[in-house]
Amino acid sequence: MTPAPRRTHHAAPPREDVLAAAMATIAERGLDGLTMAGLGRDVGMSSGHLLYYFRTKDELLLRTLEWSESRLGAERRALLDRPGSARERLEAYIGLYLPAGHRDPHWTLWLEVWGRSQNADDDARARQAAIEGAWHRDLVALLAEGISRGEFRPVDADRSAARLRALLDGFSIHVTVGIPGTGREQVLAQAAEFLDETLSPGAA
Repeated sequence: MTPAPRRTHHAAPPREDVLAAAMATIAERGLDGLTMAGLGRDVGMSSGHLLYYFRTKDELLLRTLEWSESRLGAERRALLDRPGSARERLEAYIGLYLPAGHRDPHWTLWLEVWGRSQNADDDARARQAAIEGAWHRDLVALLAEGISRGEFRPVDADRSAARLRALLDGFSIHVTVGIPGTGREQVLAQAAEFLDETLSPGAA
């Protein structure tokens, strides 16, 4: 008898490759273009196989956001560790925080995850809070450093960080959705004015 042909098993791509492909799809086609079936074709997996790994599209989106944030976190730590004044590093932090422009894929994903978080379970909400917390802690530490060196006026670092991030979040939404008059360069100028008004040693 002729032996039956042996089945070929294709190894699933590393999870990071799947998440990178998901982000690339968002960048190229927006969130509407990200489907389990389409992503499966891009990475050579069935949509059922993807659901085995991620369970739901909500989980896929959150995992993709966490992957993107891990890369941004590495950039953030590098810029905060580099030499220079606290103000220079604060401006670099703001530049990294803000979207690159209209339809920035990372911020597009963030807004989608935020929108879905109203119905998210406790685990998903805790993971989102962990992302927010990392940005906040780094900003508080940077403000505290600037205050201790006399670069910034003495303020409550935690409270000021919360106010600054709220401002940046609002502007970031405007940049991402493309509200006229709130392009990235305009927002950077507004943020610099806010720092002058609230943190400069001579500010009222």
